Amino acid sequence: MNQSDVRARAREHLFPHFTRGAVWSADELPVIVRGEGCYLYDDRGTRFLDGLAGLFCVNMGHGRSDVPAAATKQMEQLAYWTNWSAAHPASVEAATLISGLAPGDLDTVFFVNSGSEAVESAIKFARQYHLSQGEPQRTKIISRDMSYHGTTLGALAVTGIPKFKAPFGPLMPGVFHVPHTLGERVPEGGTAADLPSLRAMVEVIEREGPDTFAAVFAEPVQNSRGALVPPDGYWAELRSICDRYGILLVADEVICAFGRLGDWFGSAKYGVVPDLITFAKGSTSGYAPLGGVLIREPLAQGLMASSRAGVFTHGSTWGGHPVSTAVAVANVSAMRDEDVLGNVRTLEPHFQAGLDRLREAHPSVLEWRGTGFFYAIELTGDRDSGRDLTEEQGVELVREVMPRAMREVNLITRPDDRGATLLMLSPPLVADREVLDDLLHGVDAVLSAVDAHVRA
Repeated sequence: MNQSDVRARAREHLFPHFTRGAVWSADELPVIVRGEGCYLYDDRGTRFLDGLAGLFCVNMGHGRSDVPAAATKQMEQLAYWTNWSAAHPASVEAATLISGLAPGDLDTVFFVNSGSEAVESAIKFARQYHLSQGEPQRTKIISRDMSYHGTTLGALAVTGIPKFKAPFGPLMPGVFHVPHTLGERVPEGGTAADLPSLRAMVEVIEREGPDTFAAVFAEPVQNSRGALVPPDGYWAELRSICDRYGILLVADEVICAFGRLGDWFGSAKYGVVPDLITFAKGSTSGYAPLGGVLIREPLAQGLMASSRAGVFTHGSTWGGHPVSTAVAVANVSAMRDEDVLGNVRTLEPHFQAGLDRLREAHPSVLEWRGTGFFYAIELTGDRDSGRDLTEEQGVELVREVMPRAMREVNLITRPDDRGATLLMLSPPLVADREVLDDLLHGVDAVLSAVDAHVRA
């Protein structure tokens, strides 16, 4: 199939995800055919730096041979079986490995196929757990403004991005959104309990009735609105609030888990054991679809032993698939054996120093935020004068200026317009100093294009 055939057939037969029609019909529609390390190659032979690790998931890089070998071996031995009234070795080994890396007593894993399914499963577990303990009225959920938790209807209800929810009519009721942490600092002489976002959460809980809430969902570092690193003590206070009111704390770590922040789990980075952790992307580095929920052992046993339940009334055909879980074992084992988390922690200062230089060089950069290998650059009209971008400029930057500049320097990453005009950076965790310098060089060129556009 030649290049024009691929693009023509894509437009005729393949319906895209989160892609505007004008992009899908453009002559320069990318067709990616190969990956190697931190780089991708299209059907024209052009090499691109993958500055987003696929979609925050290709932590171990592209083109490995060990992970596909594990998949092939598993497929030849047992291509498919379920976790319904049975077990198979691959899912048991993956659950054992992953739970062994999780903080505290998060010792039980429920496997699904994606991050959205993981969040959906956590919602259902939280509600059924409270039902099993004689509290059927605990159905309400709290999450944060501008947070992204997935696309299935339950996960979408928990998501706090209005434009993603608007096309799909009435969603699950009983979900409350409270402020995120952008710009918050613990006041001098105060504690995290004084943070406006957490005070607002307590206000909602007490207004609606503490015994009506099932769970709080939060990412350790919130992706949407731009890599929001929590203030000191935020997560410990969040844990305290949930304990005080009997609410389950769910850490959505679909992005943050498996090394993205320099720890196996973002919850551990911030010193907290949540009740549930949702995960997906980095668990297989994108080599196979897999997601899951880590559950604290007493909660899992409490539901299963309850006379009101005795079974988690939830499951799927592919959950804990032998090939996907074998891939997870190979991927996570390689990550551990090659000290990939150590690579992230070692190079984090170098990455951040480069981001500091970019901010100093470009008046269109308001600030950068993030940690580990996970960053957002927020753009403005002019930092020094305090001039904001106009709405029209923001649209032009995200849809035209930055994508065009990225193509010119062979960089793939994500311009983002969720709450601000942003450029997201999330390279594979195996990126070395040379790759990071290549990424920063490409971003420098993109920001130069932004500067020129907003000056004009």
